[in-house]
Amino acid sequence: MKEETNLKLTLEDFTIITHNIQEEINKVIVGYQEIITYVLIALLCGGHVLLEGVPGLGKTLMVKTLSEVLDLKFSRIQFTPDLMPADITGTNIIITDEKERKLFKFQEGPIFTNILLADEINRATPKTQSALLEAMQEGNVTSSGKVYPLPKPFFVLATQNPIEMEGTYPLPEAQMDRFFFKLELDYPNRDELLEIIDRTTNIEMPKVKKVTNDVIIEELKKMVRIVPISHVVKDYAIRIVLATQPESELAPQIVKKYVRYGSSPRGAQAIILGAKALALWEGRSNVSFKDIRKVIVPALRHRIILSFEGEAEGITVEKILKEILEEIPEIER
Repeated sequence: MKEETNLKLTLEDFTIITHNIQEEINKVIVGYQEIITYVLIALLCGGHVLLEGVPGLGKTLMVKTLSEVLDLKFSRIQFTPDLMPADITGTNIIITDEKERKLFKFQEGPIFTNILLADEINRATPKTQSALLEAMQEGNVTSSGKVYPLPKPFFVLATQNPIEMEGTYPLPEAQMDRFFFKLELDYPNRDELLEIIDRTTNIEMPKVKKVTNDVIIEELKKMVRIVPISHVVKDYAIRIVLATQPESELAPQIVKKYVRYGSSPRGAQAIILGAKALALWEGRSNVSFKDIRKVIVPALRHRIILSFEGEAEGITVEKILKEILEEIPEIER
């Protein structure tokens, strides 16, 4: 891999670093192995994550621990209905220089960080949501006609509460599409809950070590991009995305009946990049069909819009994706 990429890091380095990151996070976070893996994959692909789960499941602690292990700057924004775009991005303030002249100076907002936790993003107004999502897409903030680049890496983990919908502003489909993965956090089981209690009710909390830094993270992101993928594996991912679209000839009957809109091209991009990162994660320098299948659900679950019939009959997106995977062959016949 080193000869192919001409980078300082090798395939073995990638595997060791990423697994050390997860090992350190596991000292603090109990369970959620798959969630942590997908969060790291999204980070290494340059994407952002939408995390859905009820309050109190450790979302803030997970992201804060991740920033400590990666030695990156961390910020948290609690989204509320009265939050304004300038509260996130920053604004121009008037200052007085040494010659007593009044000048405008840009005061950076909390978005100028490496890892940002956007807590309960669906409680802010669409205008404020858009300010964050624009920065996620463009990688910079514009104020008074001047562009201010965000630091690299820049990773947003936004959370939303699935049960408290009163007084919220659900993200529109076009904005949901900006997120690389959507992950769902479940309750811990009995053994995990016992371990959580043991770790959090003692005198000392577990401590983590710094494993990497921003320079190494950027190198790892470059490695993900140049992982080779064969035409047949790429075509498999494309056919799955097309099968989510009800007007496509590849769409199975369940999609034609219960889906209103299928995945956009961003879904295909997330699948390919996520599969590349997963291959490196598992110590392989090429993408397999298995890698594609593993990232399908987190990459597409927020990009498929059910029809009225689908909503009325309680059909889930996960069920639709399962049937697509069963019907779409790895190699086209």
